[in-house]
Amino acid sequence: MRFLAFSMLALMASSKPVAADDSTEIIARRVGGGNPVAGKDISESERCQECHGEDGNSDDGRVPRHAGQYAGYLIKQLRDFQTGARKHPIMSVIAEDLNEVDMADIAAYFASRKPRQRTPAGGNAVARNLFVSGDKARDIEACASCHGEGGKGKIADSVTYPAIGGQHKAYLSGQLVNWKLGERANSPGGVMNRIAKALTDDEIEALSNYISGL
Repeated sequence: MRFLAFSMLALMASSKPVAADDSTEIIARRVGGGNPVAGKDISESERCQECHGEDGNSDDGRVPRHAGQYAGYLIKQLRDFQTGARKHPIMSVIAEDLNEVDMADIAAYFASRKPRQRTPAGGNAVARNLFVSGDKARDIEACASCHGEGGKGKIADSVTYPAIGGQHKAYLSGQLVNWKLGERANSPGGVMNRIAKALTDDEIEALSNYISGL
């Protein structure tokens, strides 16, 4: 643990860390047990940074930003790419040869990075209501109930819920469509498939725009 703490301090001193208003405890929970210093080198050699950005802030709207994401969520996605629970023509190949240590270190590195500041997308009453309150009549839980206030993500009952606030609009809408069509089905208990199927196309567009500006 002492080595890991030293590694995190060294990395944060050499480049931009996660948001300064985050407590040490929150940062530690987000980064997990991996070594972010080693993860920086591995993510470069495995070409993760080519798409997701050197600091985890991708510029391509189709490629998710990983900066400040919970390491546990990133590790789960890599495992799902390995097993085929989640499929992607590039990620399935990249994840194939990663071992558990590599995945933990890569995830720790991206989790330790500072998310790029986003410009608020503007108010949308429908999207905000769905995010904050959901729609009980259609059995749609509030996005915030799992993804946390402002979409910052959280860990609850041993489940890691990803940070989605500030994510690319195109990526968010694309994933919601994939959940709706059943092309992606690796959420806990299939909750995202159920919720996405209940959303209209206009609601998916509005939510994606709203969440990207959080």
